[in-house]
Amino acid sequence: MTHENRIAELLAEFPVQVQIPVAWGDMDALGHVNNTVYFRYFETARLSCFAELGVGSIEQSDVGPILHSASCRFRIPLTYPDTVTVGARIGDIGDDRFNMVYRAVSHRHGAVAADGESLIVMFSYSTGTKAAVSDALRARLIALRGAA
Repeated sequence: MTHENRIAELLAEFPVQVQIPVAWGDMDALGHVNNTVYFRYFETARLSCFAELGVGSIEQSDVGPILHSASCRFRIPLTYPDTVTVGARIGDIGDDRFNMVYRAVSHRHGAVAADGESLIVMFSYSTGTKAAVSDALRARLIALRGAA
């Protein structure tokens, strides 16, 4: 199986995917990509997912997503040069929140470099309180979840 086929297989359940080159400056003194960079990779995929969902701009609406929490399970160290494809998919959807699941796959190794999750809460920026996931957004979340 080629690396390309392996990467596609590892990301088959992730409808949103972004390719990110590993930068030399992402590495730390131990010669591998610093753990904080993986969260930036997930952020890039999350923002791409938000764009696909049509959420994230408070100029459009007072209510938007806010990051509640994030986690990462590191599987293999990344080093320069490499490229990662980071996939994002929608997990559970609640009344005022939804879960996103991420996977970062190394092109060099053809393997999962990290898996992650985040909890996104809908938030009213004018009142500073949680807000409901609208029916329209819920429908888009469900459609994107089913797109994989």
